Amino acid sequence: MVTGGLSTLASITLFNFLVHGLYLTGDPWLAEQPLTALVVANLVGMMVSYRLSRNWTFRHRPPVHADGGRTAFFLINIVTLPLAVGTLWFSRHALGLTDPLSDNLFGNVIGALIGQVARFYLFRRFVFRQPVSTSDLAHHPVSLLGPAARSPEPGHTPTTAPEAR
Repeated sequence: MVTGGLSTLASITLFNFLVHGLYLTGDPWLAEQPLTALVVANLVGMMVSYRLSRNWTFRHRPPVHADGGRTAFFLINIVTLPLAVGTLWFSRHALGLTDPLSDNLFGNVIGALIGQVARFYLFRRFVFRQPVSTSDLAHHPVSLLGPAARSPEPGHTPTTAPEAR
């Protein structure tokens, strides 16, 4: 939760600076392009999230991919990014809401929460997987290896295909 919170804070801060000026500028850089600003802010938040996830949240789980899970991590983020962009688009274009509160509520709260839940599940499942130990294999070989490792049911004789003549 802390990793997601810090990366979300980075994303929200950058988004508000780019679209609304964050009280630092009267002429925000992407005031007329809030969807682009949300994508840029989320890409920065994504980089913060990867570093915190790899070095803190999942530090006890060794990388299972040659690249440390970066490709899967960024792919999952790119695939889930439309959740936040879609909620902001809905607010801006379907409801006609353009104020900072609406932008933050739809893009940075509702969209981010939906995306965060989806990403946490996908990261845990595909990027930062629990390593399989030899004791796990000894105690639960069927559940870890899948259906191919299951032995036939008692009293069931495997059949073979009839020989071609």
